[in-house]
Amino acid sequence: MSVYIGKIKLQSKNHLPHFHNVTDDVKRIVAESGIKNGLITVYSHHTTCSVIVQESSHDTNYYGREYMQMDLIEIMEKLIPTCRTEGQYYHPGPKHIEFALSCPGEVAYGSLNTDAHLRSVFFGRSENIVLENGKPSLGDFGFIYFIDWDQVRERERVCEVVVMGE
Repeated sequence: MSVYIGKIKLQSKNHLPHFHNVTDDVKRIVAESGIKNGLITVYSHHTTCSVIVQESSHDTNYYGREYMQMDLIEIMEKLIPTCRTEGQYYHPGPKHIEFALSCPGEVAYGSLNTDAHLRSVFFGRSENIVLENGKPSLGDFGFIYFIDWDQVRERERVCEVVVMGE
């Protein structure tokens, strides 16, 4: 069995949940791996991000968000409202803020992203995809999306791809 690890660098923007279509990048990493049959894991180590396999709706709004993405954002807004003020959620507490401020470059408001943490729990931070004959088994309409739920600030993210098999 062989294992190959690839990384995709992504940049969030617009202070809104950001959906990155990483399907082509994943396919490129699979091709680089030379592995033909096995399993692909697409993963985020960021606790405010998710990875999903979903259909593309092709139609977009003025911000470039696909309609399916907007539906997901609006449903999550009803279930888990965007954190807009200190004290809206239990997290972050004073100890967490103190810890965050001890990290270089952090600001107190950067921890007001509890909604992003909770949303990533609903969707999960990884997907496993069957690899057959050198191609991810995504069906006719499947696309792989890396979602950055954190609306507090724009930043670079990393999507990790592990290809295992023969």
